[in-house]
Amino acid sequence: MKHVPNLLSLARLLMAPYLFLVLWRREYKLALVVIVVAGITDGLDGLFARRFGASSRLGAYLDPIADKVMLSGTFLTLALDGAVEKWLAVLVLGRDAGILLFAGAMFLFTKSVRKFPPSIWGKASTAAQILFVLALASHLAGFVGEPVVTMLKWLTVVLTAWSGLDYLRRAISRPDPK
Repeated sequence: MKHVPNLLSLARLLMAPYLFLVLWRREYKLALVVIVVAGITDGLDGLFARRFGASSRLGAYLDPIADKVMLSGTFLTLALDGAVEKWLAVLVLGRDAGILLFAGAMFLFTKSVRKFPPSIWGKASTAAQILFVLALASHLAGFVGEPVVTMLKWLTVVLTAWSGLDYLRRAISRPDPK
């Protein structure tokens, strides 16, 4: 039972290229199935890790990597296909790249190791991005109206920009640990 959460995260990571393919082929109903299965595995891996004390160091890295690969790749695929505006994908991917670059620079150029746990704004941003992708795929499959997609797009924009600024503020204002 202790390996189940990691196997679920790995399954989600392995599903990502298939999701990108079905999105690229504009098979939105199938993409919805993959997105829902990925969401279920994401929820279950956390549940199993907490409930059965099966959290691990590997899982602490694998779970967020699987999430970011799937979400970032989805935005990139949708932007390249023209289903979302390129600037939106740049905002989403740019925020994550900025966070990684800053963390990498801090690691390379200082002797301190800073941890930047997810903020409430980062979690809200990720939730909005997931809901937007789900609504967009549902819209493209013919299940959801455009006003829902538009509202979630702008919520995604606001929360992604705000969380990026919040991470930057936290990084700059946080003193180095001794």
